[in-house]
Amino acid sequence: MANKELAEYIMDQLADLGEVRNTPMMGGYAFYYRERIFGGIYEDGFMVKVTEASKKHMPDSVPKPPYAGAKEMLPVTILENRELLQDMVSDMYQELPERKPKKARTKGKSDNKKKTDSKKER
Repeated sequence: MANKELAEYIMDQLADLGEVRNTPMMGGYAFYYRERIFGGIYEDGFMVKVTEASKKHMPDSVPKPPYAGAKEMLPVTILENRELLQDMVSDMYQELPERKPKKARTKGKSDNKKKTDSKKER
């Protein structure tokens, strides 16, 4: 199954939860529940963060990094079980870190130089 089709299938499986979204990232997708990232689609398929809830719901899943240098994640072994998948994502929520606020963009050096140059002209 191609990544886009897999992403659509996962969204369908999690539709009853509401507040689930995904965003494309580096050839895969990142998945969010109530604005907290819980997993993604990587080269090896759909994986979720390692939490007590994800380990409880998928005791057969063995953690591994989704790519070189990444933290270990759990390959999802319950994708076809809609109810269990939804329960797991819901239970994971309390263990997931809050989304970090975006940093305010600072103006580039060229913008600062223009301001400095215009002050000199005064």
